Amino acid sequence: MDIENQSILQAKCKNETYTPQLLTNGDTVKQLLARSRYLLYKSREKWTINQEERARL
Repeated sequence: MDIENQSILQAKCKNETYTPQLLTNGDTVKQLLARSRYLLYKSREKWTINQEERARL
């Protein structure tokens, strides 16, 4: 996440648009981390289909 934040700041300093790397499900790494944190609190049997996909990534 630090690398992505640095890339955003560098792009901003150069007046460029930052385009994050997208994963196969369309999420950025930040989004994946934010949305995956709930996987730690649920048992695997209660995961949704989207949560299973995020866990595989």
